[in-house]
Amino acid sequence: MEGVINTRMWPKCKTSEWVKGKLVGSGSFGTVHLAMSKSTGALFVVKSAHLGAGREALDNEVKILKSLRSSPYIVQCLGTEEEGKGNYNYNNNNLNVFMEYMAGGSLADVAHKFGGSLNEEVVRVYTREILLGLKHLHQHGIVHCDLKCKNVLLGSCGNIKLADFGSAIRVTDSKGDDGCLKNCLVSVVGGTPLWMAPEVLRNEMLDFAADIWSLGCTVIEMATGTPPWAGEVSNPMAAMLRIAHGDGVPQFPTHFSTDALDFLSKCLERDPQKRFTSDELLNHPFVSTRTSSHKECASSPASVLEVQSFEDLDELEIPEVNDFSITNSFASFDESKGTAIWWQREDSTLLSSGNWITVRSG
Repeated sequence: MEGVINTRMWPKCKTSEWVKGKLVGSGSFGTVHLAMSKSTGALFVVKSAHLGAGREALDNEVKILKSLRSSPYIVQCLGTEEEGKGNYNYNNNNLNVFMEYMAGGSLADVAHKFGGSLNEEVVRVYTREILLGLKHLHQHGIVHCDLKCKNVLLGSCGNIKLADFGSAIRVTDSKGDDGCLKNCLVSVVGGTPLWMAPEVLRNEMLDFAADIWSLGCTVIEMATGTPPWAGEVSNPMAAMLRIAHGDGVPQFPTHFSTDALDFLSKCLERDPQKRFTSDELLNHPFVSTRTSSHKECASSPASVLEVQSFEDLDELEIPEVNDFSITNSFASFDESKGTAIWWQREDSTLLSSGNWITVRSG
């Protein structure tokens, strides 16, 4: 399929023809294809959605990214295209969203390819850049709501970018007498249950502290190669109840240094009012020392062929995709608010983040 990138919302992106390549992923929102610009040979990816929650999530992602200033820690949206535009039935239109191509894939992919988990020094570097991305979002009043390794992308130079904003929410910017941001009441939240903060699973309130809890879970995931709470819960219902109404936190990596363990304790504080902010965490010794703020690539690709071999493209995985099935699903319903949280697993294990769907905002 061919098309033209719509640059009305992103005027810096030059209009160019493009060619859709192989399907590299599919999820609850739709599909992801590799794509190439016919005029430059550059690679990018195109996320497509047609109906229902998937289209709503993709629309939300476009809205969120459009509202943000450019950041080296946030995946760049290159433009949009609406197939069938002008059709009398809006719901028949297919939305394509063009995103920059991150050659390293997701942190989940990277950990899998390097022995299942990441060295603490690597976790330290990646965590700092994730924090810089969260700081940028929070400064703009946005909660990501679905931070996990699958939604953090790695560039060929080792640069980290946050991705998948289908569940992101803009919260109120009003402040209380203490100068702190007030919590935002939410009726439906998004995210992946094992990474979600206790107060979010209880359908109480949502603020930036929810992302900090998810950051702690993501650090555990990077360091162990398994989701938080792995081995501590037997099924989704038990996991939900333990996280929401228990008094514990996921198990910390036993091999972590004192600084790393203290950092996790500041993220995984059950009281959201006591959790550190992104600014406070950026000053923590775990990420503030022995970290370079500047990265250089060994070389810059002169053509698309230097980015990745065609053999590698067979293994290309797009990290913003989650496996989805309407079978073997569960739901938590709050009668007082008339809302539901859905989650799903492929089998009886909880050891893969792919066993959980991303819950989308409704």
